[in-house]
Amino acid sequence: MFKNLKKQVRPWDYIIILILLIVSFIPLAIFGYSQKQQMAAAADNNTKPIIYAEISIDKKVIKKIKLSKKTPHKLFTLHPHSGEYNIIEVDGTRIRDKEDNTPDQIAVNTGWISKPGQQSICLPHRLIITIKSSNKSATPDNSLVKP
Repeated sequence: MFKNLKKQVRPWDYIIILILLIVSFIPLAIFGYSQKQQMAAAADNNTKPIIYAEISIDKKVIKKIKLSKKTPHKLFTLHPHSGEYNIIEVDGTRIRDKEDNTPDQIAVNTGWISKPGQQSICLPHRLIITIKSSNKSATPDNSLVKP
């Protein structure tokens, strides 16, 4: 069985596989480099950026919550439209959509978010929770579509 397989594989196949393997790690290297640059920029400022959650419904910001170790645990319910509800849970440096009445439960399954740039989106209710930072360099806008 291995003899037949060995006859089918050519020397260039090994080279192509090796190149594809190396190329597959390029996004990881780029992400790591950008994270390192962001950390260096934050260290240069000698100020710790303020991390906060921005909750919006229908593209209107309805609530901003500072996320820090001193932020108390709390639950609150949002009613985006009649017959719809989202129970939002804040626990220190993280936030999540704990419960809602959508059929797909995507926002609930997203779980806790805490890092700038992360989002929890409930499309049927048009509710978006976005983690943002007061330090603009910590949250680069890499979106393809500009608002």
